[in-house]
Amino acid sequence: MDALTLLRDDHDKVKKLLTELEDTTERATKTREELFTRLHDELTVHEIIEEEIFYPTLRQHPKAKEIVLEGYEEHDVVDTIMGELEDLPTDDETWGPKAKVMIENIRHHIEEEEGEMFEKARQVLDKDELETLGTTMADRKAEAQKDVTAGRI
Repeated sequence: MDALTLLRDDHDKVKKLLTELEDTTERATKTREELFTRLHDELTVHEIIEEEIFYPTLRQHPKAKEIVLEGYEEHDVVDTIMGELEDLPTDDETWGPKAKVMIENIRHHIEEEEGEMFEKARQVLDKDELETLGTTMADRKAEAQKDVTAGRI
C-alpha cells in the first residue's frame, strides 16, 4: 500500500468517527466518551506516522515545505482542543461547541492534506518511493497502535 492510500484510509475512519461524535448530545455522555476515546486513539496513531515519517520525508522537498509546516501547526491546534476536551466532563455545556470546533479543524486538515499536500507528494515522490514510505508507515502504525492500546502513549 502506498503512503497516500494508507493516510486516506485513516482519514476515512476518522471522518466516520467525527460524524458519529457530531451527532451526540449532552445526554449521551457514555457515547461521547467512547467516541472521543476512539477518535483520540486514531488521531494519536495517525499523527505519529505523519510527524515521524510522512511529513519529514515530504518536507525535504522545497515545493512541499510550506504545506508540511502548516500540517504540523494544524496538528498542534487539534491537540490543544483535544486536551481541553479531555479535561471537561462530556455533559458540560461547552463540550459540544468545543468538539464542533475540533471537528471543523480536523475536517479542514483532512481536506488540505488530501488535496494540496497529496498533490505535492505525487509531484516530488515517485510511485516506488510512495510504496516504500507506505510500508514504513504501516509498520510504525502497527507499533503505535500497540502502544496506544497498552496505554504507553
